[in-house]
Amino acid sequence: MKNFLPIILLLFNFYFTSAQNSEVLADSYYKKGEFKKALVIYKNLNEEKPYNYNYLFKLIDTHQQLEQFDAAENILIQRMEKRRNPTLIVELGYNYQLKDSLEQAKRLYKEAIDYIDEKPNYVYSVAKKFEDHSLLEEAIKVYDKGKILLPNQNYSIQLARIYGDQGNIEKMFENYIEYIAYRPNYTNNIKRAISDFISENKDNENNIYLRRLLLKKIQQEPSPYWYELLSWLYVQEKAYNKSFIQEKALYRRNPESLERIIELAVTALNDNDSETSKDIFSYVLETTQDATTALTAHQYILEIDTQNATSKKELDVIDKAYNELFDQFGKSELTLPLQLAYGEFLAFHQKDTESATSFLRKSMKLNISEFQEAKVKLLLADILVLQERFNEALIFYSQIQLSLKNSTISQEARFKVAKTSYYKGDFDWAESQLKILKSSTSQLIANDALDLKLLISDNKWEDSTQTALKYYAKADLYSFQNKTDEAISLLDKILEEHKGESIIDQALFQQAKLFEKKKQYNKAEANYLKIIADYSEDILADDAHYYLAELYNTHLAKPEEAKQLYEKIIFDFEDSIYFIESRKKFRMLRGDSIN
Repeated sequence: MKNFLPIILLLFNFYFTSAQNSEVLADSYYKKGEFKKALVIYKNLNEEKPYNYNYLFKLIDTHQQLEQFDAAENILIQRMEKRRNPTLIVELGYNYQLKDSLEQAKRLYKEAIDYIDEKPNYVYSVAKKFEDHSLLEEAIKVYDKGKILLPNQNYSIQLARIYGDQGNIEKMFENYIEYIAYRPNYTNNIKRAISDFISENKDNENNIYLRRLLLKKIQQEPSPYWYELLSWLYVQEKAYNKSFIQEKALYRRNPESLERIIELAVTALNDNDSETSKDIFSYVLETTQDATTALTAHQYILEIDTQNATSKKELDVIDKAYNELFDQFGKSELTLPLQLAYGEFLAFHQKDTESATSFLRKSMKLNISEFQEAKVKLLLADILVLQERFNEALIFYSQIQLSLKNSTISQEARFKVAKTSYYKGDFDWAESQLKILKSSTSQLIANDALDLKLLISDNKWEDSTQTALKYYAKADLYSFQNKTDEAISLLDKILEEHKGESIIDQALFQQAKLFEKKKQYNKAEANYLKIIADYSEDILADDAHYYLAELYNTHLAKPEEAKQLYEKIIFDFEDSIYFIESRKKFRMLRGDSIN
């Protein structure tokens, strides 16, 4: 027997593999619409394994695709004479429906649904068979029976999906919420499932449904997951202050970690709600006992205050606050992020590059890691670029590349080498570095490298002196140095003296972004409109459409014009990186109930 066992196993494996390969081939024929070829194989498989329902249903389906309804009916009736399985009853009913024998179909559907009363363990398979044929009302009846007959089972997720397909959003939400109560650890999965049905607009009907359901749940049963889901909904609506209320309630119930609250503060800040972000970080400061968390909150608050400062007096108050923190926490590895923030503040906001450089050089002498030292060097090099001491900056960037090869910070340093060379007007060397960075592991660096490479390669040959490109690079440097007016003036020079050259649309776009920075929205609008009118076939056409739409939507109160531009991106720029966001915002402005 021992001698025969390997042979038996080998034959079994051969038989199994052969059947598997046949099924793959048949499925391939089916997908290509070659139903007659698929039918031959499915017939053989069904004969070889007559009790494999998978092969049986594929055989029936193929007959139906060929409109051989009588053949399908005969196979089903013969099989049901041996055993009247309820899934076969549904399939026979559907076959009658395809033959337009609706009364017979309805009778069989009822029989299959009634069968559940006797054998509730068939709930899922029968409901699934109804779903397969888009018989959603019948599937709902089966699952509803299942809820009563099998109280320990839960079919809310299946019902939610069906109601979603039907467009019955309120019932869909009810069932998803019921499923969260059953399995709270699936909350994130449910968020993903319902995200397509809600909008940034808090007055959207679907948002109102969900908000009411969650508020009711919190009143009835104040479990953490209801607060979490309501907080998430408020974030989708960009109501970060309301989300903060829910997060505080969650934290009071489980005061273990402030991570979620800090994450909300950062999200609000990234979405330009600095007021709410500052309120949240202030709460973190009041609440935390951890020095690192407190330092993080202090740093964010100071950076928010810096961005909002409008006078030298306000900047001096911030300067004093930084130094009070260093007096309190000292200068060590622990406070290095705060030291970096202060160095940047001194150089880019107080315009005191000498003090910034001196301060950061002292930071480099601390007992810090090689990676932390690279962070300090990166900022020091940026300040040297700010001072237009390009060669000294390149030395620091190169040191980072050598010491931390293949790391993200090394790739960032290489990009800054390219950018510094570009500022200097050394376009060939910049381009050679950018070619390497196109395959960077950081998508952001790779994209920035590609954009800069295209700018250089598209414009460096047009004029042997490369005058326009040099002006553009200088304007870019002015922008980096926060010399916005000088940058705008130099771009004006390009627009006046280099009309007809390929760099004009780039200059218009760059200038529009600077106008926005200065809140000169009408001037920005004029630039975007000129790109759309004169450069509709060029690379920046979709950018101009999108940023103008954003301008109309957020600053110029022209929602109809914004809607038209978003729609233009949807239909004319399907490959654009702005496609998904434009579709979302177009639907919101149109007032769709589903986002």
